[in-house]
Amino acid sequence: MVAAFGTYFCMYAFRKPFNSGVYEGLFAFGLEYKAVLIIAQVLGYMVSKFLGIKVISELQPQNRRKLIIALILVAEVSLVLFGLVPHPYNFVFLFFNGLPLGMVWGIIFSYLEGRRFTEMLGMGLSISLIVSSGILKTVYFNLHDWLPAVSEFWMPALVGLAFLPAFFLFVWMLSVIPEPTETDKLLRSERLPMTVSDKRKVMQEIGLGVTGLVLIYSLLTTMRDFRDNFSVEIWREIYPTRTNAVFSTTEMIAGLVVLVGVGCLSMIRNNIRGFWSTLWLIAAGLLMCGGSTLLFQFKLLPPFGWMMLSGMGLFLAYVPIQVAVFERIIALFPIRANAGYFVYLCDATGYLGSVGLILYKEFFMQQTQWATVLMHFSYIMAAASLLLLVFIAVYFNRKLGVNGPVTKQIEKLNLLNP
Repeated sequence: MVAAFGTYFCMYAFRKPFNSGVYEGLFAFGLEYKAVLIIAQVLGYMVSKFLGIKVISELQPQNRRKLIIALILVAEVSLVLFGLVPHPYNFVFLFFNGLPLGMVWGIIFSYLEGRRFTEMLGMGLSISLIVSSGILKTVYFNLHDWLPAVSEFWMPALVGLAFLPAFFLFVWMLSVIPEPTETDKLLRSERLPMTVSDKRKVMQEIGLGVTGLVLIYSLLTTMRDFRDNFSVEIWREIYPTRTNAVFSTTEMIAGLVVLVGVGCLSMIRNNIRGFWSTLWLIAAGLLMCGGSTLLFQFKLLPPFGWMMLSGMGLFLAYVPIQVAVFERIIALFPIRANAGYFVYLCDATGYLGSVGLILYKEFFMQQTQWATVLMHFSYIMAAASLLLLVFIAVYFNRKLGVNGPVTKQIEKLNLLNP
């Protein structure tokens, strides 16, 4: 868990610090320059997710360490070029920064999946995802206060370089994690690289249910990315007197709650019960996200409470799809698959939505505050996702009734004892 948390936290040191800058007064293509930079990086990240559908699902274990180190080094070189090349031409290097980073999650999770306690181990990844951005914003601002002569264009490369030694340490820790035991394989199914035929069979077997989960995850990713990328602007609108610590404080509180909630799923050994418990947790997160936004709109919740509770609800819905839902599905159905394949299907679609929301705001809602956009999308995301969740529950309920593991065992017994 520590190895996963540390490696992914360090990855964010190469991805996120640039969006702590404001780039005030700079424009390109008729858009604010910060929006251009975010779109460029998210496009690279999105392309990486589409590539990851193939690369991560087919990755051989012996190639994991070399690949993850190469990806991070490419990302850091891109940040150095971002600092060297002047505005407005340096935005292209954030595309090349995002291009390798999108595959890091899948490599890390491939070390963790297929174990009795994968949900617990995966919480290292998930907590890193929740708290890293806020903490790194605080690091960015403090480092910039110490080194005021360093420009906003050079700060991302400087932060990345500072975290490079820790990244190498955590990658080494990942590389010495023991492989899943025979008991793990029995309870959760062995995770193997997938072929094109395997992917086709999976979609034939449970494609509709997976599509529903992809749509929910896409909406959650869009909101998570928008909230994170423009958190500086959102906080400035709703709470102008905030301190730098507010970015990390809200996310650390939310992360602790998510750690407990999702970590408890590991205690449920029965895969059917674990699957339904995960869906209930997702539903609770969606309700919290939409409900806290409604309370804030009616001034029944202060800005700090809204950002904390909306983030908490968002991640209570988002994280279980990443680390728990597909773990249980693979264990429940007789399919040859790995979680990386499913999550990268989700991520690729999600980051497409993220780019779409930023472009929509820039072209059709230029006079609208960032906080207002977040509130409106919160309502849309919560309502649409809850409807999709009902469909998924009905779909898998019927699937488990017909093709569930218990039914399969009964069929085998009937064949043996006609």
